[in-house]
Amino acid sequence: MKTYCTILMLLFGAFTVNAQKVYKTSFKSEADKIVFVTEFKSEADMIVFDTKFKSEAKPYSGIWFWTTFKSEADWKVYFTKFKSEATLKVYFTKFKSEAGMK
Repeated sequence: MKTYCTILMLLFGAFTVNAQKVYKTSFKSEADKIVFVTEFKSEADMIVFDTKFKSEAKPYSGIWFWTTFKSEADWKVYFTKFKSEATLKVYFTKFKSEAGMK
């Protein structure tokens, strides 16, 4: 029983570690994702909602919490002006219910 509980705790911890805490970097070489912001939802790979609460950010939910510490971030992102450079195209929404991967 003790082993079963330990395994469950490890699995639960593995899923919560991947929350989308995001840090904006000034250097493309530092970034995990090179992001292009689209004007249209239909062009986006992910629809993103900015949250002020770290607890709302979930893995690949599109709910991003902006962190001030690079070491705390799950993703370091660099914003580009060129769609062809991007590894991820995002559209920022005002509605949390729209957030997510497409």
